[in-house]
Amino acid sequence: MIPATTFDGKRVALFGLGGSGRATALSLLAGGAEVLAYDDNPASVAAAEKDGIFCADLRTADWSDFSALILSPGVPLTHPKPHWTVELARTAGIEVIGDIEIFSRERARHAPTAPFIAITGTNGKSTTTALIAHCLRAAGRDTQLGGNIGVAILTLDPPTPDRFYVVECSSYQIDLSPGIAPSVAILLNLTPDHLDRHGTMQNYAAVKARLLADANTAIVGIDEWDGRSIADDLAAKGRNSQRISHHQLVSHGAYFDGGSVVQMHRGTEVARFDLTTIGSLRGRHNGQNAAAAVAALAASGLTPAEISMGLGSFPGLAHRMEEIGRDGAVLFVNDSKATNAEAAAPALAAFERIHWIAGGLAKDGGIAKLAPFFSRIAKAYLIGEAAPAFAATLGEGIAYEIFGTLENAVAHAARDAAATGQPEVVLLSPACASFDQFRNFEVRGDTFREAVGRLPGIQLIEKG
Repeated sequence: MIPATTFDGKRVALFGLGGSGRATALSLLAGGAEVLAYDDNPASVAAAEKDGIFCADLRTADWSDFSALILSPGVPLTHPKPHWTVELARTAGIEVIGDIEIFSRERARHAPTAPFIAITGTNGKSTTTALIAHCLRAAGRDTQLGGNIGVAILTLDPPTPDRFYVVECSSYQIDLSPGIAPSVAILLNLTPDHLDRHGTMQNYAAVKARLLADANTAIVGIDEWDGRSIADDLAAKGRNSQRISHHQLVSHGAYFDGGSVVQMHRGTEVARFDLTTIGSLRGRHNGQNAAAAVAALAASGLTPAEISMGLGSFPGLAHRMEEIGRDGAVLFVNDSKATNAEAAAPALAAFERIHWIAGGLAKDGGIAKLAPFFSRIAKAYLIGEAAPAFAATLGEGIAYEIFGTLENAVAHAARDAAATGQPEVVLLSPACASFDQFRNFEVRGDTFREAVGRLPGIQLIEKG
């Protein structure tokens, strides 16, 4: 745990008592703060009280004595309207911040030179964060991984000068972190997302770009919306910045040329990293993730040899284009995290012949956007509520069957793929939410893995 010593002796309000909220409250208490916490969910309040956190309705609290409101990132700060706690805090004239800001202040006080790599973007954050942390650990660095990737940042070990922090940051977390100043900040990409919480695409981009403002090195993806103008603005201000791309050459930073990540320094090629044999980094989208990782790792002092070793041993993330087994020439891939058509597109783009398991609880638009990839589908195996609608979209040009269970779909897909005698892929990339049949996408992916593991002759791929 990181004790929040920068709040020693202060009285703070805290709203939101999920996992990160409770961790933040305990950090504040360990640092000497007096905490009054609350949540609209009685079960969350009960869990916090069991941890020794004092809870009471903040509507009736005396806000004149609070020095700050610590807000869960899941609670609206501005749109569609500020949460009632935010309005009370503003009336009282106190700051509204989150756990990433508390971490930033602890780092600034105790170990301001501790390497701090912060990653944001609409897509690819978790993979890039995990990849950077893996490469650092493979190179023998003391590495802490946390943030939006699922590990509350204040549960990590306290900052020391030689301890690396690799932190995934959502736009919500950045919005609550006015003092964030990473040693390296990455903005991977920008596509429309979370506009219900930010109002406009311009507001969303401005929040994301705020991560770069005080970074020692800012790394910007220039392929998507407004990335190039953000990079140009940093350059005009004389900031130390690099650019990344998944399809075009950059003069300073790193780019993916379709097979390798090429590291560039002021127009000169510094190093080249072949990704063609790394299954966990398959696809152009992972080329962008790897380019960001290469740029960040080089800026953090790793040598090309150390970076190459880390890239080559990266196991990937569970449920994200995760290679889980082989049966002869047939590869089985778990992409259960693909809960909509946009998320499924990278996996469909990454393979030439696919036995595609898809379906579940459909999102708006179904799979119409995936039509450019239909020529890659040898056959579709459809499950869940979306199966009839997906079948209609596929039409007569794509072979398909509808199954009642994921297990049956796996068995039939494995049989059909093996019968060709050619290199084939059985891909679970549902393009749907899981909630019609599974509690979440993780359970769906685990069910797929278990079904694959029961196939005769299967060789499971060891992780890590």
